[in-house]
Amino acid sequence: MLFSRDQLLASHDEFRRLAQEHTQYAQRLDSLTQKRYLTEDEKLEEVRLKKLKLRLKDQMEAIERQYRNPAQHQVA
Repeated sequence: MLFSRDQLLASHDEFRRLAQEHTQYAQRLDSLTQKRYLTEDEKLEEVRLKKLKLRLKDQMEAIERQYRNPAQHQVA
C-alpha cells in the first residue's frame, strides 16, 4: 500500500512531528531572510536552521521511502 505525504501526516506521529519542526524552522528562516542586514548571531542561526531543516527533510524522506517500499517496512 502506498502512502501519500498527506496520509503520513494524518497517521504517522513521527512524520507529523518532523513536518511541524520543519515548518517552524522555515518560518524563522523566512523572517531572517526578510531582514536587510543580519547580525553575526543571525547569520549563524540562519546556517544552523538550514542544516536542521535539511536533516528533518532527510528524515521525512526516509519515512516516505519506507512506506513506498513495503518490503523494507515489514518487521522481521
